[in-house]
Amino acid sequence: MLDSNLKTQLQSYLQNLKTPVELIKFVDDSKKAQELNDLVEQIAALSPLVTVVTGDDASERVPSMIVSSPVNQTQIRFAGLPLGHEFTSLVLALLHSGGHPMKIDAELIEQVRQLEGDYQFETYVSLTCQNCPEVIQALNMMAAINPQITNVMIDGALFQDEVNDRNVMAVPTVYLNGETFAQGRISLKEVLNKVDKNAAKRDASALNDKAPYDVLIVGGGPAGASSAIYSARKGIRTGLVADRFGGQVLDTMAIENFISVKATQGPKLVSGLEEHVREYDVDIMANNKANKLIASEVEGGLIEVQLENGASLHSRSVIMATGARWREMNVPGEQEYRGKGVAYCPHCDGPLFKGKSVAVIGGGNSGIEAAIDLAGIVKQVTVLEFAGELRADEVLQRKARSMGNIEIITNAQTTEVMGNGNNVTGLTYTCRKTGDAKHIDLAGIFVQIGLVPNAEFLKGDMQLTERGEIIIGANGQTSVPGVFAAGDVTNTPFKQIIIAMGGGATAALGAFDYLIRTPIAGEEDQEQAA
Repeated sequence: MLDSNLKTQLQSYLQNLKTPVELIKFVDDSKKAQELNDLVEQIAALSPLVTVVTGDDASERVPSMIVSSPVNQTQIRFAGLPLGHEFTSLVLALLHSGGHPMKIDAELIEQVRQLEGDYQFETYVSLTCQNCPEVIQALNMMAAINPQITNVMIDGALFQDEVNDRNVMAVPTVYLNGETFAQGRISLKEVLNKVDKNAAKRDASALNDKAPYDVLIVGGGPAGASSAIYSARKGIRTGLVADRFGGQVLDTMAIENFISVKATQGPKLVSGLEEHVREYDVDIMANNKANKLIASEVEGGLIEVQLENGASLHSRSVIMATGARWREMNVPGEQEYRGKGVAYCPHCDGPLFKGKSVAVIGGGNSGIEAAIDLAGIVKQVTVLEFAGELRADEVLQRKARSMGNIEIITNAQTTEVMGNGNNVTGLTYTCRKTGDAKHIDLAGIFVQIGLVPNAEFLKGDMQLTERGEIIIGANGQTSVPGVFAAGDVTNTPFKQIIIAMGGGATAALGAFDYLIRTPIAGEEDQEQAA
């Protein structure tokens, strides 16, 4: 089950255990159960503090395992084999159950410990989902802290009957005490904000009390991270506020054009970015979304950034690096069936459509790459492209056309998503050549038609392009004095990670130049009076 390299690494990790860990296995004679049995036994052989017990609770899923702490009376469950992206979740569950310190703020640990009541989380994942581990690991940490909290990772591809019964059509999908709790990426802080009703108010109060910054970066993607590093290295007071650290890169599977790195994955790159930023004195305020920018009325005055939770932050300069998000089709039925067959991440949700027919909307590189990936899982892929020809690279087009279960339709304008109230059953499109309306029976629709800049809240307060992008100059400056911008939210023509990083550095240097050339409001009057 585990190769020699993984065994060596895992044995090294398990040396950090401080207290006993008990692995309770629930297996039968099936192939997957025997694989789980082998995995459990191999783990136990790597540390004297890990023991194995065969469970006899008929209500537990098979195959599954419980990572239990006899000392703290906590339990973390895995239904299926926690391999692929979830192997790290298993390793962390072992370490945290065995007393190894968690890399989260002490105040968050105490907040989890103080939660009252029973919280039984069930989280459906696919092992190819790069977003799922963050959710699993957040809930697992809660379960390792508070014995009244449990979480079970459920491999949706293995427990297909449950997926169908609960109509799970996107991962991660989280249930709490039997009721739908969340869908998609959610952080530990966001979970706590939902279950701890006073958390948001406390957070807003703490943010309001923060002293003004020299530079405040709004956004935590490559551009924001680059801006933070370059700003902090100048020795100025730097803050970074972001909905989530990593931005769109977290949803990127394969990265093969990042100079000096032959190949990596989005979450791995984001982890490195965050680790680098935290090497400097940067005040990171994650899980906070900006919704208003108020420029200073006087030169050199403080700029205000308002957040959705009601808090306000102030800074002498601001760098907008809010990035972009997947573009939607904006047709009837799309929002109604979002997460019920309408999806935007083929790597995450593709395994849930095994053996079914799906469509990919968009014939660019992202769309054709998605079609190729899905073709190995699903029964049939239909690519719908609005234009008269595909926009993807020729090498991708050749690969797609060589696969027997990919059909490509051009001049196709999607007009409606069809469903039965619970999930997608098909879509209709219009042939742009003939004007004929056509219907396709489908179980899933993957939308891959580009990006939309996250700048709607700046409309009317800043000069934007017709596409809603922030217009910037050579130094990253915007039409608002003291406000700079970088990355995919701007009118930079090419949306690439490495270009966003360069733009972030440019904006930070531009902001620093602005700060040293612009006196603080009222400073000149004070000097003259002196």
